[in-house]
Amino acid sequence: MHAYAYYILKEAPHHLCQRTQCDISACCSYLFSQSSSKIKLTLAYLRAQIFRGQMMHKVPICVLRLTKMASKHKLWAAFFIIFKFMSFISIMFYWRISQYAVDRRQNYGLPTAVKCPAPPTPTPRWSSQSGKDIYFVETSERTNPNLLFMCSVESAARVHPESKIIVLMKGLVNYNNTLPKNLGISLMSCFPNIEIKPLDLKNLFSDTPLASWYSLAQQRWEPYFLPILSDACRITIMWKFGGIYLDTDFIVLKNLNNLTNVLGTQSKYLLNGAFLSFDPTHKFIELCMQDYVENYNRWIWGHQGPQLFTRMFKKWCSIRSLRSSTSCRGVTTLPREAFYPIRWQEWRKYFEAVNSSDFPKLFKNTYAVHVWNKKSEGRQLEITSKSLLAQLHSHYCPSTYRLMKIN
Repeated sequence: MHAYAYYILKEAPHHLCQRTQCDISACCSYLFSQSSSKIKLTLAYLRAQIFRGQMMHKVPICVLRLTKMASKHKLWAAFFIIFKFMSFISIMFYWRISQYAVDRRQNYGLPTAVKCPAPPTPTPRWSSQSGKDIYFVETSERTNPNLLFMCSVESAARVHPESKIIVLMKGLVNYNNTLPKNLGISLMSCFPNIEIKPLDLKNLFSDTPLASWYSLAQQRWEPYFLPILSDACRITIMWKFGGIYLDTDFIVLKNLNNLTNVLGTQSKYLLNGAFLSFDPTHKFIELCMQDYVENYNRWIWGHQGPQLFTRMFKKWCSIRSLRSSTSCRGVTTLPREAFYPIRWQEWRKYFEAVNSSDFPKLFKNTYAVHVWNKKSEGRQLEITSKSLLAQLHSHYCPSTYRLMKIN
């Protein structure tokens, strides 16, 4: 609590409340824009410390005024906090319900088994020493992969016949070494280089700095637990086993085995860990695990994800801006076109028609395409259309594409 209160005082009001005469409305706007449960705890903590005289040298005048105002208008403050809390809970509940509805709609009416497709056209194979293991992770309890998940795994398997494609699913822990019967599992089982395994989180995090974090996280409420858990899994897998990690909303276009100790640039200000390729026990990943625990913040989306990789790469290279260096001390960042050719703000472009002759030019410098599923989920894809996403499915995951036509 002390660390969070100090962060609020040091970072947020720094540009609002350093003067004697400060804009109290600006302070209020910032503090009350935070999660409501934090506001209540933080204000209570600040008031207690203020009265004890322990933080008087750190507390701006506007924060003192804010606490006094809250104490004078307890009823309105309580109403506002309850309203904000209920709004937050409603949004989280809606998100979970809508996600479930999307998954049901995508798989409704589809068979639980599939006739295995013909083997892919033979391609030049790497030596057995060259192929890296490629990991996909499902941190929820779901065991029925949606169509984009299926496309991601299929595209990786087709482009990398020399590699093991390892799909780790938390929900399989309760299946006693058996696999559920559904379309996604059936299709993935057709490919000899795909392995579907349970994700044992306790075992995965053992003997790492994340073991204590995971034990504590299970005992408290986390607003973004699944994405935060996914962030923890990917860096742990990279550190323990090495290889390649991909989010389940990628479509793989080119072989990734020639990339080592590499991550992708999302923008000129931010890196992203949706794709990672590292040697096992790499020092950079070890430092990422340490920072994950030491600077953990469960309230900020992306703090343990893109922001973690960005701040650690800057520290690793001793730079202040990503534009200062793209490679140092054996770690390389690839340009945005390599994995994020379409920005998340422009995700609708995946549903726009594209001339087939222009298709190869769009991804000339791209290894894999990130589809930004959190933005596009629920959007109906017309399979007969010439949309960019439909053409990507047709070219790189044709078996999934045929199943989409059934749906």
